[in-house]
Amino acid sequence: MSAFHSLKAELPNGQTYDFAQLKGKVVLIVNVASKCGFTPQYKGLQALYDKYKEKDFVILGFPCNQFGGQEPGSDDEIATFCERNHGVSFPLMKKTDVNGDATNEVYKFLKSEKSGLLGLARIKWNFEKFLIDKEGNVVHRWASTTSPESIDAEVAKLV
Repeated sequence: MSAFHSLKAELPNGQTYDFAQLKGKVVLIVNVASKCGFTPQYKGLQALYDKYKEKDFVILGFPCNQFGGQEPGSDDEIATFCERNHGVSFPLMKKTDVNGDATNEVYKFLKSEKSGLLGLARIKWNFEKFLIDKEGNVVHRWASTTSPESIDAEVAKLV
């Protein structure tokens, strides 16, 4: 089992999301926020999910309030906002930290596998994206400014 597939994350309901269930799937992981200039990317992420979910493609959203306080709501408020305003149906994890001492295990792993701009490991802002292949390898990392539409071709190569 790959290191990626041995990870776990907490769901808003307190249950555990076991990454072992992602074996053989292409995964896009995004740190998300409801009150960010990039929040409209939810629609593009959902469109990408709708396009490829039948081909074993999964998006996991990790709500995070570490950038400008742009995700202040509770997990329930976040889920309601995402569903009502953007039609989000892909899984959202429990609100979490992606930088600092309380960084969750998933983001520790992702950042250790693929550095960002100028070789920096830390997440710079909301809506950074990591693409993981079917074997659990982190194959791409994109900045917040990269739209979901512009990564479609990379997802298509892997599914």
